[in-house]
Amino acid sequence: MSMEHFFSDNLIGVFFFYGLAFFSMGLAVLLEVSHSSELDFARALKPLAGFGLLHGSHEWFEMGLIIHASLTGRVEALWVYYLRLLLLCASFLLLLAFGFRLIIGPGKPRLMLTALLAAVCLWGLGLAFILPGAQTDRSHLIAADVYTRYALAIPGATLTAWGLVLQCRAFRKAGMACYGRDVFIAAIAFALYGGIGQLFTSPSTIFPSSYLNAPVFLSWFGFPIQGFRALMAIIAAVFIIRSLRAFDMESRRRIQALREAHIAEQERLMALRAELLHRTVQAQEQERQRIARELHDETGQTLTALGLGLRSLAQIIAIEPTRAIQQAQQLQKLASNGIANLQRMVSGLHPPQLDELGLMAALRWYAQQVQEHYGLQVNVIGPAEPQPLPDEYRLVLFRIAQEAITNAVRHAGASQVQVELEISPSQIYLRIADDGGGFDVDTVLTGKDSKCLGLLGMIERAALIGGECKISSTPDAGTTVEVGIPYAKE
Repeated sequence: MSMEHFFSDNLIGVFFFYGLAFFSMGLAVLLEVSHSSELDFARALKPLAGFGLLHGSHEWFEMGLIIHASLTGRVEALWVYYLRLLLLCASFLLLLAFGFRLIIGPGKPRLMLTALLAAVCLWGLGLAFILPGAQTDRSHLIAADVYTRYALAIPGATLTAWGLVLQCRAFRKAGMACYGRDVFIAAIAFALYGGIGQLFTSPSTIFPSSYLNAPVFLSWFGFPIQGFRALMAIIAAVFIIRSLRAFDMESRRRIQALREAHIAEQERLMALRAELLHRTVQAQEQERQRIARELHDETGQTLTALGLGLRSLAQIIAIEPTRAIQQAQQLQKLASNGIANLQRMVSGLHPPQLDELGLMAALRWYAQQVQEHYGLQVNVIGPAEPQPLPDEYRLVLFRIAQEAITNAVRHAGASQVQVELEISPSQIYLRIADDGGGFDVDTVLTGKDSKCLGLLGMIERAALIGGECKISSTPDAGTTVEVGIPYAKE
């Protein structure tokens, strides 16, 4: 049996696999279009999915017409052929849209819509001259089919092949050259599908189908043009589907990059926490040394002076009462100064207002201290009679506010700081905002200086009691620290 007779006897199977190839491609592409990808190829796939589904359906539709005609011997109604022609046109318009989208790139929907409208107008104008005689002469339907393939299929396949070749470069740049080769083979298949498969059509009055047509192709190569189209469709579908695996590779790369970034961030945070612990221990030791020095230099000297003064007072009290009274007054003044120094030292370590009067009183006291020493205006806004908070909540919120205000004094060059405290039945909210110079939060948090450790200290303190501290800042636009802590009053 010759190849010609084999394909002639199995033309239904050719149409089936022809339609199956494109329908499978359309379905596979449709399942992939929802995946996020940095490749422009992924964002251009929707028209290709539509082409595959519609053109596969068209080939099965034509297969059904052939089967029905062979079984009944009747010619279908004219509207059936119009429906098939409309399906053919819609599929090739989607192929044209896919190729055009690959070439012009993203962000130009108006240009693509204009090109598609021009193609539809050109196709419709041609049919206006061809179809009127179809009612009496069915050869006009064949001419309409041929014209549709010339006007839409060949340009669509050509643009698609060109666009796929352009995408090969993008795959190579992304380090996925193997998938670029798949796309290149698919481009060749589409070029042959359009340049040969759609050039050899049924004989008609449309030039050059009277010279280059399906019977001529059959006589030259020994198998029908439908077999060639089916072969190109299978090759294009296989390699388009193979190229879709690039999205899986891209997803794996993205996941790996995120995993590596997560590990790097964890290592950075561990290093910062180790540094924070080291700085904390160092700060504690320096604080102990400062306290020891102040106790020695101020309190120790005061007590020594009191001791010497009392000894002298005991010696002169009976001899010189007037002088003894004066010395006693001096000793009283010295003792008062010593007590004031001790109170100042204790307030610096832990303000008694925090335990005795509550958080709002401690914040207002600290705001007054900052304003007196540094001239920075600090406004504290909060409930007039705040609810009593647990000790750890008061301490954490006070230390965060203290650190934020200290940063505004030392680093921001601010002229005003706003401190707001809100206590709701379910949450405690603290906000500290300054009008200083601001900074880039990400840059500072990735550093290792004292400012970074101070910010991390605020975040860590809030996390210790189940809260969250958010720091937002922009250069020359101030800094805002927001603390939210879940809280349910018992």
